[in-house]
Amino acid sequence: MIVRNDDHNTFDHVATTLARLIPGIDVGRGYAIADRIHAAGLAIVWTGHKELAEHYWDQLRDAGLTMAPLEQA
Repeated sequence: MIVRNDDHNTFDHVATTLARLIPGIDVGRGYAIADRIHAAGLAIVWTGHKELAEHYWDQLRDAGLTMAPLEQA
């Protein structure tokens, strides 16, 4: 899953949302990913099975993050 940079989410919101919703991401890693999103315009935040990707994608989108469309396999 890819999260895109936007003008309305703060670093704090992105980092804590990733830490809260994506297994294996703590707040420190969330901030590193938020920094990558800001610098590069986007970042891959999770890879795995399609069903879980759809679940996490929905949760992140519902939390206000700007998500890239999921790739169809």
